[in-house]
Amino acid sequence: MENIDPSYIGDGIYKENILDHYKHPHNKGTIEDANIKHTENNPLCGDIISVNLKVNGSKVKDIKFTGTGCAISQAAASMLTEEIKGKTLEEIKNLKTEDIVNMLGIEIGPVRTKCAVLSLVAVKQGIKEFESKKQ
Repeated sequence: MENIDPSYIGDGIYKENILDHYKHPHNKGTIEDANIKHTENNPLCGDIISVNLKVNGSKVKDIKFTGTGCAISQAAASMLTEEIKGKTLEEIKNLKTEDIVNMLGIEIGPVRTKCAVLSLVAVKQGIKEFESKKQ
């Protein structure tokens, strides 16, 4: 785990909610019988996120993630899994970068934006592969 000083303000990047999701991530783990599995990485930062989704019909029944990286990427993955559980694949495909930034509740620059959206990229790419196999 990255060593983070909670008093670090910098760009206001490590808010309490982000630190909480980073230290105590929601939905961390794997799903044995997942319909969707996909991994993405951010070579600039070293972040890696793997997502596992269990889809029933067109709805996400369960989602889990594993990975390593900065507090932003890991907290965003934790928050995203909470956000999309129970949503349809179409609703998830319509999520945008701004939605992730709003979940985080902070302003971030371009480099950190790549960290923040890594889990969303993994989910969307996984859905794309899943849907292409169904056709």
